[in-house]
Amino acid sequence: MHGSGEQDPFNLLQILIGIQQSSHYIPEEAIQHLAESLGLSRTFILGVIEFYSFLHRSHRGDYEVLFSDNITDQMQGSRLLAERLASRLSVKIGQTRDDQRVSIDYTSCTGMSDQGPAALVNGRTVIGLTPERIDQIAALVEQAVPLAEWPADLFLVHDRVERRDLVLSADYTPGAALRRHQTEGTAVILDQLSQAGLRGCGGAGFNTAQKWQICADTTAAEHYVVCNADEGEPGTFKDRYLLQAEADRLCEGMTLCAAVIGARQGFIYLRGEYRYLLEPLQRTLQQRREQGLLGPNILGQEGFDFDIHIHLGAGAYICGEESALIESLEGRRGIPRIRPPFPVTRGYRDMPTVVNNVETFINAAMITQHGAEWFCSVGTAKSPGTKLLSISGDCDQPGIYEFPFGTSINDILAACGAHHTQAVQIGGAAGRLIAPNEFDRVLAFEDHATGGSFMVFNQGRELLNAIDNFTRFFRHESCGFCTPCRVGTSMLTKQMKKVMVGHATIRDLDELSTLGNLMQQTSQCGLGHTAANPILDGLEKFPGIFQARLRSTSFEPAFDLDASLEEARNLTGRNDPGAHVKGGGV
Repeated sequence: MHGSGEQDPFNLLQILIGIQQSSHYIPEEAIQHLAESLGLSRTFILGVIEFYSFLHRSHRGDYEVLFSDNITDQMQGSRLLAERLASRLSVKIGQTRDDQRVSIDYTSCTGMSDQGPAALVNGRTVIGLTPERIDQIAALVEQAVPLAEWPADLFLVHDRVERRDLVLSADYTPGAALRRHQTEGTAVILDQLSQAGLRGCGGAGFNTAQKWQICADTTAAEHYVVCNADEGEPGTFKDRYLLQAEADRLCEGMTLCAAVIGARQGFIYLRGEYRYLLEPLQRTLQQRREQGLLGPNILGQEGFDFDIHIHLGAGAYICGEESALIESLEGRRGIPRIRPPFPVTRGYRDMPTVVNNVETFINAAMITQHGAEWFCSVGTAKSPGTKLLSISGDCDQPGIYEFPFGTSINDILAACGAHHTQAVQIGGAAGRLIAPNEFDRVLAFEDHATGGSFMVFNQGRELLNAIDNFTRFFRHESCGFCTPCRVGTSMLTKQMKKVMVGHATIRDLDELSTLGNLMQQTSQCGLGHTAANPILDGLEKFPGIFQARLRSTSFEPAFDLDASLEEARNLTGRNDPGAHVKGGGV
Protein backbone atom coordinates (compact mmCIF):
# COMPACT_ATOMS: atom_id res chain seq x y z
CA MET A 1 0.00 0.00 0.00
CA HIS A 2 1.04 3.62 -0.45
CA GLY A 3 -0.31 7.09 -0.07
CA SER A 4 -2.01 8.19 3.14
CA GLY A 5 -3.46 4.79 3.99
CA GLU A 6 -6.12 2.38 2.85
CA GLN A 7 -8.65 5.21 2.59
CA ASP A 8 -6.61 6.77 -0.20
CA PRO A 9 -8.31 6.15 -3.60
CA PHE A 10 -4.82 5.82 -5.08
CA ASN A 11 -4.65 2.47 -3.26
CA LEU A 12 -7.63 1.05 -5.17
CA LEU A 13 -5.65 -1.22 -7.49
CA GLN A 14 -3.56 -2.64 -4.64
CA ILE A 15 -6.69 -3.35 -2.60
CA LEU A 16 -8.36 -5.05 -5.57
CA ILE A 17 -5.27 -7.22 -6.14
CA GLY A 18 -5.40 -8.30 -2.49
CA ILE A 19 -9.08 -9.22 -2.77
CA GLN A 20 -8.43 -11.13 -6.00
CA GLN A 21 -5.64 -13.13 -4.34
CA SER A 22 -7.73 -14.10 -1.33
CA SER A 23 -11.13 -14.65 -2.96
CA HIS A 24 -10.10 -15.56 -6.54
CA TYR A 25 -12.43 -12.81 -7.82
CA ILE A 26 -13.82 -9.40 -6.81
CA PRO A 27 -17.22 -9.95 -5.12
CA GLU A 28 -20.01 -7.43 -5.59
CA GLU A 29 -20.10 -6.66 -1.86
CA ALA A 30 -16.40 -5.75 -1.98
CA ILE A 31 -17.07 -3.34 -4.83
CA GLN A 32 -19.87 -1.67 -2.87
CA HIS A 33 -17.71 -1.39 0.24
CA LEU A 34 -14.82 0.15 -1.70
CA ALA A 35 -17.12 2.63 -3.39
CA GLU A 36 -18.34 3.83 -0.01
CA SER A 37 -15.02 3.77 1.86
CA LEU A 38 -12.93 5.37 -0.91
CA GLY A 39 -15.55 7.80 -2.16
CA LEU A 40 -15.49 6.33 -5.67
CA SER A 41 -18.36 5.44 -7.96
CA ARG A 42 -19.19 1.81 -8.61
CA THR A 43 -18.76 2.48 -12.33
CA PHE A 44 -15.23 3.76 -11.76
CA ILE A 45 -14.26 0.65 -9.79
CA LEU A 46 -15.79 -1.64 -12.40
CA GLY A 47 -13.80 0.16 -15.08
CA VAL A 48 -10.57 -0.53 -13.19
CA ILE A 49 -11.44 -4.20 -12.68
CA GLU A 50 -12.28 -4.70 -16.34
CA PHE A 51 -9.11 -2.95 -17.50
CA TYR A 52 -6.62 -5.31 -15.81
CA SER A 53 -6.51 -8.88 -17.06
CA PHE A 54 -5.60 -10.35 -13.64
CA LEU A 55 -8.77 -9.00 -12.00
CA HIS A 56 -12.11 -10.79 -12.40
CA ARG A 57 -15.71 -10.34 -11.32
CA SER A 58 -16.46 -14.06 -11.55
CA HIS A 59 -14.71 -16.91 -9.74
CA ARG A 60 -11.82 -18.27 -11.81
CA GLY A 61 -11.01 -21.38 -9.81
CA ASP A 62 -9.16 -22.04 -6.56
CA TYR A 63 -6.23 -22.75 -8.86
CA GLU A 64 -6.05 -20.28 -11.72
CA VAL A 65 -3.56 -21.53 -14.29
CA LEU A 66 -2.43 -19.13 -17.02
CA PHE A 67 -0.11 -20.44 -19.72
CA SER A 68 2.29 -17.96 -21.30
CA ASP A 69 1.25 -17.49 -24.92
CA ASN A 70 4.30 -15.64 -26.19
CA ILE A 71 5.60 -16.97 -29.51
CA THR A 72 8.72 -18.46 -27.90
CA ASP A 73 6.58 -20.39 -25.41
CA GLN A 74 4.48 -21.64 -28.32
CA MET A 75 7.66 -22.71 -30.09
CA GLN A 76 8.46 -24.80 -27.00
CA GLY A 77 5.07 -26.52 -27.02
CA SER A 78 3.08 -24.46 -24.52
CA ARG A 79 -0.26 -24.95 -26.25
CA LEU A 80 0.04 -28.73 -26.31
CA LEU A 81 0.93 -28.66 -22.61
CA ALA A 82 -2.09 -26.45 -21.83
CA GLU A 83 -4.33 -28.90 -23.67
CA ARG A 84 -2.76 -31.79 -21.76
CA LEU A 85 -3.48 -30.16 -18.40
CA ALA A 86 -7.03 -29.27 -19.48
CA SER A 87 -7.59 -32.90 -20.44
CA ARG A 88 -6.15 -34.23 -17.17
CA LEU A 89 -8.36 -31.90 -15.14
CA SER A 90 -11.47 -32.19 -17.33
CA VAL A 91 -11.82 -28.46 -17.94
CA LYS A 92 -11.93 -26.50 -21.16
CA ILE A 93 -9.31 -23.84 -21.82
CA GLY A 94 -10.81 -20.44 -21.11
CA GLN A 95 -13.30 -21.82 -18.60
CA THR A 96 -13.63 -22.67 -14.90
CA ARG A 97 -14.47 -26.23 -13.88
CA ASP A 98 -17.98 -26.70 -12.50
CA ASP A 99 -16.69 -27.36 -8.98
CA GLN A 100 -14.63 -24.12 -9.18
CA ARG A 101 -11.49 -26.07 -8.34
CA VAL A 102 -9.49 -24.93 -11.36
CA SER A 103 -9.53 -22.68 -14.40
CA ILE A 104 -7.10 -22.72 -17.33
CA ASP A 105 -6.40 -19.98 -19.84
CA TYR A 106 -3.67 -18.17 -21.74
CA THR A 107 -1.92 -14.93 -20.84
CA SER A 108 0.65 -12.72 -22.53
CA CYS A 109 4.41 -13.18 -22.08
CA THR A 110 5.30 -13.98 -18.44
CA GLY A 111 8.93 -12.89 -18.75
CA MET A 112 10.29 -16.44 -18.67
CA SER A 113 11.16 -16.96 -22.34
CA ASP A 114 14.60 -18.30 -21.44
CA GLN A 115 13.09 -20.97 -19.17
CA GLY A 116 9.80 -21.78 -20.86
CA PRO A 117 7.30 -23.05 -21.43
CA ALA A 118 5.99 -21.19 -18.40
CA ALA A 119 2.72 -20.62 -16.61
CA LEU A 120 1.30 -18.75 -13.65
CA VAL A 121 -0.59 -20.60 -10.92
CA ASN A 122 -2.43 -18.10 -8.73
CA GLY A 123 0.20 -15.57 -9.74
CA ARG A 124 3.14 -17.84 -8.90
CA THR A 125 5.55 -18.60 -11.75
CA VAL A 126 6.05 -22.20 -12.85
CA ILE A 127 8.81 -22.72 -15.43
CA GLY A 128 10.33 -25.46 -17.54
CA LEU A 129 7.02 -27.18 -18.11
CA THR A 130 7.14 -30.73 -19.47
CA PRO A 131 4.46 -33.42 -19.86
CA GLU A 132 5.70 -34.92 -16.58
CA ARG A 133 5.40 -31.60 -14.75
CA ILE A 134 1.93 -31.08 -16.20
CA ASP A 135 0.84 -34.44 -14.80
CA GLN A 136 2.40 -33.52 -11.45
CA ILE A 137 0.49 -30.24 -11.37
CA ALA A 138 -2.75 -32.00 -12.28
CA ALA A 139 -2.31 -34.40 -9.36
CA LEU A 140 -1.57 -31.55 -6.92
CA VAL A 141 -4.71 -29.71 -8.04
CA GLU A 142 -6.94 -32.77 -7.79
CA GLN A 143 -5.58 -33.48 -4.30
CA ALA A 144 -6.22 -29.82 -3.32
CA VAL A 145 -2.65 -29.41 -2.08
CA PRO A 146 -2.16 -25.78 -0.97
CA LEU A 147 0.15 -23.87 -3.29
CA ALA A 148 2.54 -23.21 -0.39
CA GLU A 149 3.08 -26.96 -0.09
CA TRP A 150 3.85 -27.64 -3.74
CA PRO A 151 7.40 -28.86 -4.49
CA ALA A 152 9.77 -25.88 -4.44
CA ASP A 153 11.50 -26.93 -7.66
CA LEU A 154 8.33 -26.09 -9.61
CA PHE A 155 8.83 -22.42 -8.77
CA LEU A 156 12.63 -22.17 -9.01
CA VAL A 157 13.54 -19.36 -11.42
CA HIS A 158 17.18 -19.42 -12.52
CA ASP A 159 19.33 -16.35 -13.19
CA ARG A 160 20.56 -17.67 -16.57
CA VAL A 161 23.28 -15.03 -17.01
CA GLU A 162 25.27 -16.29 -19.99
CA ARG A 163 27.58 -13.32 -20.53
CA ARG A 164 28.80 -10.59 -18.18
CA ASP A 165 30.63 -7.47 -19.25
CA LEU A 166 31.43 -4.09 -17.71
CA VAL A 167 28.42 -3.47 -15.44
CA LEU A 168 27.55 -6.96 -14.25
CA SER A 169 31.22 -7.75 -13.56
CA ALA A 170 31.93 -4.56 -11.60
CA ASP A 171 32.25 -4.44 -7.83
CA TYR A 172 29.41 -2.78 -6.01
CA THR A 173 29.61 -1.20 -2.56
CA PRO A 174 26.26 -0.42 -0.92
CA GLY A 175 26.02 3.29 -0.22
CA ALA A 176 29.06 4.25 -2.34
CA ALA A 177 27.04 6.29 -4.82
CA LEU A 178 25.12 8.02 -2.02
CA ARG A 179 28.32 8.91 -0.18
CA ARG A 180 29.75 10.44 -3.32
CA HIS A 181 26.67 12.60 -3.68
CA GLN A 182 26.95 13.52 -0.03
CA THR A 183 30.56 14.70 -0.40
CA GLU A 184 30.58 16.09 -3.96
CA GLY A 185 27.02 17.34 -4.48
CA THR A 186 24.31 17.15 -7.11
CA ALA A 187 26.13 19.10 -9.82
CA VAL A 188 29.05 16.65 -9.85
CA ILE A 189 26.74 13.62 -10.01
CA LEU A 190 24.76 15.04 -12.93
CA ASP A 191 28.01 15.96 -14.68
CA GLN A 192 29.26 12.38 -14.30
CA LEU A 193 26.03 10.93 -15.72
CA SER A 194 26.19 13.43 -18.57
CA GLN A 195 29.83 12.66 -19.38
CA ALA A 196 28.99 8.94 -19.29
CA GLY A 197 26.29 9.54 -21.89
CA LEU A 198 23.82 7.44 -19.93
CA ARG A 199 20.48 7.10 -21.67
CA GLY A 200 17.28 5.35 -20.67
CA CYS A 201 17.61 1.60 -21.18
CA GLY A 202 13.94 0.89 -21.78
CA GLY A 203 14.03 1.69 -25.48
CA ALA A 204 13.32 5.43 -25.77
CA GLY A 205 16.90 6.36 -24.91
CA PHE A 206 16.28 9.79 -23.33
CA ASN A 207 19.33 11.38 -21.72
CA THR A 208 19.24 10.44 -18.02
CA ALA A 209 21.13 13.43 -16.63
CA GLN A 210 18.89 15.79 -18.57
CA LYS A 211 15.73 14.09 -17.29
CA TRP A 212 16.90 14.28 -13.67
CA GLN A 213 17.98 17.91 -14.11
CA ILE A 214 14.61 19.00 -15.52
CA CYS A 215 12.80 17.30 -12.66
CA ALA A 216 15.13 18.82 -10.04
CA ASP A 217 14.66 22.29 -11.52
CA THR A 218 10.85 22.08 -11.41
CA THR A 219 9.54 23.83 -8.32
CA ALA A 220 6.89 21.80 -6.47
CA ALA A 221 5.87 20.67 -3.01
CA GLU A 222 7.03 17.12 -3.68
CA HIS A 223 9.15 15.19 -6.16
CA TYR A 224 8.89 11.45 -6.83
CA VAL A 225 11.09 8.62 -8.11
CA VAL A 226 9.43 5.74 -9.97
CA CYS A 227 11.11 2.57 -11.18
CA ASN A 228 9.34 1.10 -14.19
CA ALA A 229 9.66 -2.63 -13.52
CA ASP A 230 6.63 -3.44 -15.66
CA GLU A 231 8.71 -5.46 -18.10
CA GLY A 232 5.86 -6.52 -20.36
CA GLU A 233 7.46 -6.48 -23.81
CA PRO A 234 7.26 -10.04 -25.21
CA GLY A 235 10.62 -11.78 -25.04
CA THR A 236 12.09 -9.40 -22.46
CA PHE A 237 13.28 -10.68 -19.07
CA LYS A 238 16.54 -8.86 -18.26
CA ASP A 239 14.89 -6.73 -15.56
CA ARG A 240 13.57 -9.91 -13.98
CA TYR A 241 17.15 -11.00 -13.37
CA LEU A 242 18.17 -7.56 -12.06
CA LEU A 243 15.23 -7.49 -9.65
CA GLN A 244 16.05 -11.00 -8.49
CA ALA A 245 19.84 -10.72 -8.15
CA GLU A 246 20.76 -7.02 -8.13
CA ALA A 247 17.90 -5.36 -6.23
CA ASP A 248 20.26 -3.56 -3.86
CA ARG A 249 21.91 -1.79 -6.78
CA LEU A 250 18.48 -0.75 -8.05
CA CYS A 251 17.58 0.76 -4.68
CA GLU A 252 20.93 2.57 -4.65
CA GLY A 253 20.18 4.12 -8.04
CA MET A 254 16.68 5.17 -7.01
CA THR A 255 17.95 6.71 -3.77
CA LEU A 256 20.68 8.54 -5.69
CA CYS A 257 18.00 9.98 -7.97
CA ALA A 258 16.00 11.04 -4.92
CA ALA A 259 19.06 12.89 -3.57
CA VAL A 260 19.48 14.67 -6.90
CA ILE A 261 15.87 15.75 -7.42
CA GLY A 262 14.87 16.18 -3.78
CA ALA A 263 12.36 13.34 -3.54
CA ARG A 264 11.15 11.73 -0.32
CA GLN A 265 9.09 8.94 -1.85
CA GLY A 266 9.80 6.31 -4.49
CA PHE A 267 7.90 3.43 -6.03
CA ILE A 268 8.85 0.21 -7.75
CA TYR A 269 6.04 -0.61 -10.17
CA LEU A 270 6.39 -4.40 -10.27
CA ARG A 271 4.59 -6.23 -13.05
CA GLY A 272 2.00 -8.70 -11.83
CA GLU A 273 3.79 -11.61 -13.52
CA TYR A 274 6.77 -11.00 -11.21
CA ARG A 275 4.74 -11.24 -8.02
CA TYR A 276 7.13 -13.95 -6.80
CA LEU A 277 9.73 -11.19 -6.38
CA LEU A 278 7.56 -9.12 -4.03
CA GLU A 279 8.77 -10.62 -0.74
CA PRO A 280 12.50 -10.73 -1.70
CA LEU A 281 12.28 -7.08 -2.76
CA GLN A 282 10.62 -6.14 0.51
CA ARG A 283 13.44 -7.88 2.38
CA THR A 284 16.00 -5.86 0.41
CA LEU A 285 14.20 -2.63 1.26
CA GLN A 286 14.10 -3.54 4.95
CA GLN A 287 17.78 -4.46 4.95
CA ARG A 288 18.68 -1.07 3.48
CA ARG A 289 16.57 0.67 6.13
CA GLU A 290 18.50 -1.20 8.81
CA GLN A 291 21.77 -0.16 7.16
CA GLY A 292 20.76 3.49 7.15
CA LEU A 293 20.57 3.55 3.35
CA LEU A 294 16.82 4.04 3.20
CA GLY A 295 14.33 5.82 5.42
CA PRO A 296 14.91 8.94 7.56
CA ASN A 297 18.28 10.70 7.71
CA ILE A 298 20.05 8.45 5.22
CA LEU A 299 23.77 8.06 5.98
CA GLY A 300 23.19 10.27 9.02
CA GLN A 301 22.41 13.27 6.82
CA GLU A 302 19.73 15.37 8.49
CA GLY A 303 16.76 15.86 6.18
CA PHE A 304 17.79 13.23 3.63
CA ASP A 305 14.60 11.18 3.97
CA PHE A 306 13.59 8.75 1.27
CA ASP A 307 11.73 5.46 1.21
CA ILE A 308 10.51 3.05 -1.48
CA HIS A 309 7.20 1.25 -1.73
CA ILE A 310 6.29 -1.55 -4.11
CA HIS A 311 3.20 -1.19 -6.29
CA LEU A 312 1.95 -4.31 -8.06
CA GLY A 313 0.63 -4.31 -11.60
CA ALA A 314 -2.25 -6.54 -12.64
CA GLY A 315 -1.61 -7.62 -16.21
CA ALA A 316 -1.67 -4.59 -18.52
CA TYR A 317 1.10 -4.20 -21.10
CA ILE A 318 0.22 -0.56 -21.72
CA CYS A 319 1.37 0.30 -18.19
CA GLY A 320 4.93 0.02 -19.43
CA GLU A 321 4.31 3.45 -21.01
CA GLU A 322 5.37 5.93 -18.35
CA SER A 323 2.24 8.09 -18.23
CA ALA A 324 -0.02 5.01 -18.23
CA LEU A 325 2.12 3.60 -15.43
CA ILE A 326 1.53 6.75 -13.39
CA GLU A 327 -2.22 6.51 -13.97
CA SER A 328 -2.07 2.92 -12.69
CA LEU A 329 0.10 4.01 -9.75
CA GLU A 330 -2.73 6.37 -8.85
CA GLY A 331 -5.23 3.50 -8.77
CA ARG A 332 -6.83 4.11 -12.14
CA ARG A 333 -6.95 2.40 -15.51
CA GLY A 334 -3.60 2.62 -17.26
CA ILE A 335 -4.66 5.01 -20.02
CA PRO A 336 -1.73 7.01 -21.48
CA ARG A 337 -1.91 10.71 -20.79
CA ILE A 338 -1.80 13.37 -23.47
CA ARG A 339 1.69 14.84 -23.43
CA PRO A 340 2.98 17.45 -22.77
CA PRO A 341 3.13 17.96 -19.86
CA PHE A 342 5.62 15.15 -19.28
CA PRO A 343 6.05 13.29 -15.99
CA VAL A 344 9.29 15.14 -15.18
CA THR A 345 7.22 18.27 -14.60
CA ARG A 346 3.76 16.82 -13.84
CA GLY A 347 3.74 13.14 -12.99
CA TYR A 348 2.58 11.25 -9.90
CA ARG A 349 0.00 13.34 -8.01
CA ASP A 350 0.70 16.06 -10.60
CA MET A 351 4.17 16.51 -9.09
CA PRO A 352 7.57 16.31 -10.86
CA THR A 353 8.44 12.63 -11.28
CA VAL A 354 11.41 10.75 -12.68
CA VAL A 355 10.45 7.45 -14.30
CA ASN A 356 13.33 5.18 -15.31
CA ASN A 357 13.57 1.45 -15.78
CA VAL A 358 15.53 -1.01 -13.64
CA GLU A 359 18.65 -1.15 -15.81
CA THR A 360 18.90 2.65 -16.00
CA PHE A 361 18.85 3.16 -12.24
CA ILE A 362 21.47 0.43 -11.76
CA ASN A 363 23.72 1.97 -14.39
CA ALA A 364 23.38 5.37 -12.71
CA ALA A 365 24.48 3.91 -9.38
CA MET A 366 27.43 2.12 -10.92
CA ILE A 367 28.57 5.16 -12.93
CA THR A 368 28.46 7.28 -9.78
CA GLN A 369 30.57 4.73 -7.92
CA HIS A 370 33.11 3.99 -10.67
CA GLY A 371 33.10 7.18 -12.76
CA ALA A 372 32.18 8.26 -16.28
CA GLU A 373 35.50 7.15 -17.79
CA TRP A 374 34.90 3.62 -16.55
CA PHE A 375 31.51 3.49 -18.29
CA CYS A 376 32.87 5.02 -21.50
CA SER A 377 35.70 2.49 -21.68
CA VAL A 378 33.43 0.25 -23.78
CA GLY A 379 30.79 0.91 -26.39
CA THR A 380 30.86 3.55 -29.12
CA ALA A 381 31.39 7.30 -29.08
CA LYS A 382 27.63 7.93 -29.40
CA SER A 383 26.56 4.89 -27.37
CA PRO A 384 28.94 4.33 -24.46
CA GLY A 385 28.59 1.46 -22.04
CA THR A 386 26.79 -1.85 -22.38
CA LYS A 387 23.32 -3.23 -23.02
CA LEU A 388 21.62 -6.19 -21.39
CA LEU A 389 19.82 -8.50 -23.81
CA SER A 390 17.12 -11.08 -23.14
CA ILE A 391 17.89 -13.75 -25.73
CA SER A 392 15.38 -16.50 -26.47
CA GLY A 393 14.09 -18.66 -29.29
CA ASP A 394 16.17 -20.84 -31.59
CA CYS A 395 19.58 -20.78 -29.90
CA ASP A 396 21.62 -23.19 -27.79
CA GLN A 397 22.02 -20.89 -24.78
CA PRO A 398 19.03 -18.62 -24.15
CA GLY A 399 19.40 -16.23 -21.23
CA ILE A 400 20.78 -12.85 -20.15
CA TYR A 401 23.70 -11.39 -22.09
CA GLU A 402 25.61 -8.17 -21.51
CA PHE A 403 27.28 -6.76 -24.63
CA PRO A 404 29.10 -3.48 -25.24
CA PHE A 405 27.18 -1.14 -27.50
CA GLY A 406 28.52 -1.53 -31.03
CA THR A 407 28.35 -5.34 -31.01
CA SER A 408 27.00 -6.74 -34.28
CA ILE A 409 23.94 -8.94 -34.55
CA ASN A 410 26.15 -11.59 -36.14
CA ASP A 411 28.40 -11.65 -33.07
CA ILE A 412 25.41 -11.89 -30.75
CA LEU A 413 23.99 -14.81 -32.73
CA ALA A 414 27.33 -16.58 -32.55
CA ALA A 415 27.60 -16.00 -28.80
CA CYS A 416 24.20 -17.50 -28.02
CA GLY A 417 24.63 -20.49 -30.32
CA ALA A 418 22.12 -19.61 -33.03
CA HIS A 419 22.30 -21.61 -36.27
CA HIS A 420 20.66 -21.19 -39.69
CA THR A 421 18.89 -18.05 -38.49
CA GLN A 422 16.02 -16.85 -40.66
CA ALA A 423 15.23 -13.67 -38.72
CA VAL A 424 15.66 -11.89 -35.41
CA GLN A 425 12.98 -9.84 -33.67
CA ILE A 426 14.78 -7.13 -31.72
CA GLY A 427 12.96 -5.03 -29.13
CA GLY A 428 10.01 -7.35 -28.59
CA ALA A 429 6.71 -7.27 -30.45
CA ALA A 430 7.02 -3.47 -30.66
CA GLY A 431 10.54 -3.73 -32.10
CA ARG A 432 11.84 -4.55 -35.55
CA LEU A 433 12.15 -7.74 -37.56
CA ILE A 434 15.72 -8.15 -38.85
CA ALA A 435 16.59 -10.15 -41.98
CA PRO A 436 19.95 -11.94 -42.57
CA ASN A 437 21.22 -9.19 -44.88
CA GLU A 438 21.09 -6.85 -41.86
CA PHE A 439 22.99 -9.08 -39.42
CA ASP A 440 26.10 -6.90 -39.76
CA ARG A 441 24.21 -4.03 -38.12
CA VAL A 442 25.19 -3.18 -34.55
CA LEU A 443 23.32 -2.51 -31.34
CA ALA A 444 23.71 1.22 -30.75
CA PHE A 445 21.50 4.28 -30.62
CA GLU A 446 23.04 5.43 -33.90
CA ASP A 447 22.18 2.14 -35.61
CA HIS A 448 19.76 -0.26 -33.94
CA ALA A 449 18.52 0.67 -30.46
CA THR A 450 16.58 -1.83 -28.37
CA GLY A 451 14.90 -2.20 -25.03
CA GLY A 452 16.58 -5.57 -24.65
CA SER A 453 14.48 -8.33 -26.26
CA PHE A 454 16.25 -10.52 -28.83
CA MET A 455 14.15 -13.39 -30.26
CA VAL A 456 15.77 -15.79 -32.73
CA PHE A 457 13.90 -17.71 -35.45
CA ASN A 458 15.71 -20.37 -37.49
CA GLN A 459 15.01 -21.44 -41.07
CA GLY A 460 12.61 -24.13 -39.90
CA ARG A 461 10.15 -21.70 -38.36
CA GLU A 462 7.02 -20.36 -40.04
CA LEU A 463 7.71 -16.67 -39.55
CA LEU A 464 4.09 -15.74 -40.19
CA ASN A 465 3.16 -17.46 -36.93
CA ALA A 466 5.33 -14.99 -35.03
CA ILE A 467 3.93 -11.99 -36.92
CA ASP A 468 0.38 -13.19 -36.29
CA ASN A 469 1.17 -13.77 -32.60
CA PHE A 470 2.50 -10.23 -32.19
CA THR A 471 -0.50 -8.77 -34.03
CA ARG A 472 -2.98 -10.55 -31.78
CA PHE A 473 -0.94 -9.51 -28.75
CA PHE A 474 -1.38 -5.84 -29.62
CA ARG A 475 -5.09 -6.25 -30.21
CA HIS A 476 -5.44 -7.79 -26.74
CA GLU A 477 -3.26 -5.17 -25.04
CA SER A 478 -4.64 -2.01 -26.70
CA CYS A 479 -6.13 0.18 -23.98
CA GLY A 480 -8.88 1.30 -26.39
CA PHE A 481 -8.37 5.02 -25.68
CA CYS A 482 -7.77 6.17 -29.25
CA THR A 483 -9.66 5.06 -32.34
CA PRO A 484 -6.64 4.39 -34.61
CA CYS A 485 -5.23 1.83 -32.19
CA ARG A 486 -8.51 0.37 -30.91
CA VAL A 487 -9.96 -0.18 -34.39
CA GLY A 488 -6.66 -0.58 -36.20
CA THR A 489 -5.37 -3.48 -34.10
CA SER A 490 -8.68 -5.28 -34.59
CA MET A 491 -8.58 -4.76 -38.35
CA LEU A 492 -4.95 -5.89 -38.57
CA THR A 493 -5.85 -9.07 -36.70
CA LYS A 494 -8.74 -9.84 -39.06
CA GLN A 495 -6.61 -9.22 -42.14
CA MET A 496 -3.82 -11.40 -40.75
CA LYS A 497 -6.33 -14.16 -40.11
CA LYS A 498 -7.21 -14.08 -43.81
CA VAL A 499 -3.53 -14.43 -44.63
CA MET A 500 -3.02 -17.30 -42.18
CA VAL A 501 -5.93 -19.37 -43.53
CA GLY A 502 -5.02 -18.77 -47.17
CA HIS A 503 -7.92 -16.47 -48.07
CA ALA A 504 -5.99 -13.24 -48.57
CA THR A 505 -5.33 -11.46 -51.85
CA ILE A 506 -2.85 -8.87 -53.09
CA ARG A 507 -5.40 -6.22 -52.18
CA ASP A 508 -5.40 -7.44 -48.57
CA LEU A 509 -1.63 -7.02 -48.37
CA ASP A 510 -1.99 -3.47 -49.65
CA GLU A 511 -4.65 -2.84 -47.01
CA LEU A 512 -2.34 -4.16 -44.28
CA SER A 513 0.39 -1.76 -45.37
CA THR A 514 -1.94 1.23 -45.63
CA LEU A 515 -3.55 0.55 -42.28
CA GLY A 516 -0.21 0.01 -40.55
CA ASN A 517 1.19 3.29 -41.83
CA LEU A 518 -1.98 5.12 -40.80
CA MET A 519 -1.73 3.75 -37.26
CA GLN A 520 1.89 4.86 -36.99
CA GLN A 521 0.91 8.42 -37.88
CA THR A 522 -2.31 8.84 -35.89
CA SER A 523 -2.21 6.69 -32.73
CA GLN A 524 -2.07 8.34 -29.32
CA CYS A 525 0.87 6.42 -27.81
CA GLY A 526 3.73 4.07 -28.56
CA LEU A 527 1.57 0.95 -28.59
CA GLY A 528 -0.43 2.15 -31.58
CA HIS A 529 2.67 3.57 -33.24
CA THR A 530 4.45 0.21 -33.16
CA ALA A 531 1.62 -2.33 -33.34
CA ALA A 532 1.97 -2.73 -37.11
CA ASN A 533 5.79 -3.01 -37.07
CA PRO A 534 5.87 -6.82 -37.36
CA ILE A 535 3.52 -6.76 -40.35
CA LEU A 536 5.22 -3.85 -42.09
CA ASP A 537 8.67 -5.34 -41.58
CA GLY A 538 7.44 -8.72 -42.78
CA LEU A 539 5.90 -7.27 -45.94
CA GLU A 540 9.08 -5.35 -46.70
CA LYS A 541 11.74 -7.91 -45.80
CA PHE A 542 9.97 -11.26 -46.18
CA PRO A 543 7.30 -10.66 -48.87
CA GLY A 544 7.48 -14.29 -49.98
CA ILE A 545 5.99 -15.63 -46.74
CA PHE A 546 2.86 -13.55 -47.37
CA GLN A 547 2.64 -14.17 -51.10
CA ALA A 548 2.89 -17.92 -50.59
CA ARG A 549 -0.39 -17.79 -48.65
CA LEU A 550 -2.36 -15.76 -51.19
CA ARG A 551 -5.49 -17.36 -52.56
CA SER A 552 -5.77 -15.35 -55.76
CA THR A 553 -5.53 -11.84 -57.11
CA SER A 554 -9.29 -11.26 -56.75
CA PHE A 555 -10.85 -9.57 -53.74
CA GLU A 556 -12.34 -11.57 -50.90
CA PRO A 557 -14.00 -9.70 -48.01
CA ALA A 558 -12.59 -10.01 -44.49
CA PHE A 559 -16.08 -9.48 -43.07
CA ASP A 560 -19.41 -10.56 -44.58
CA LEU A 561 -21.90 -7.88 -43.50
CA ASP A 562 -24.89 -9.61 -45.05
CA ALA A 563 -24.11 -12.89 -43.27
CA SER A 564 -23.79 -11.05 -39.96
CA LEU A 565 -27.44 -9.96 -40.32
CA GLU A 566 -28.72 -13.54 -40.52
CA GLU A 567 -29.55 -13.66 -36.80
CA ALA A 568 -31.55 -10.44 -37.09
CA ARG A 569 -33.48 -11.83 -40.07
CA ASN A 570 -34.31 -14.97 -38.11
CA LEU A 571 -35.52 -12.94 -35.13
CA THR A 572 -37.76 -10.72 -37.26
CA GLY A 573 -38.89 -13.44 -39.63
CA ARG A 574 -37.79 -11.38 -42.62
CA ASN A 575 -35.99 -12.65 -45.69
CA ASP A 576 -37.09 -10.09 -48.28
CA PRO A 577 -34.57 -8.14 -50.41
CA GLY A 578 -34.78 -5.21 -48.00
CA ALA A 579 -33.41 -7.40 -45.20
CA HIS A 580 -30.23 -8.12 -47.17
CA VAL A 581 -27.17 -5.99 -47.94
CA LYS A 582 -26.16 -6.15 -51.55
CA GLY A 583 -22.43 -6.67 -51.91
CA GLY A 584 -22.18 -7.00 -48.14
CA GLY A 585 -18.49 -7.91 -47.92
CA VAL A 586 -16.06 -5.38 -46.50
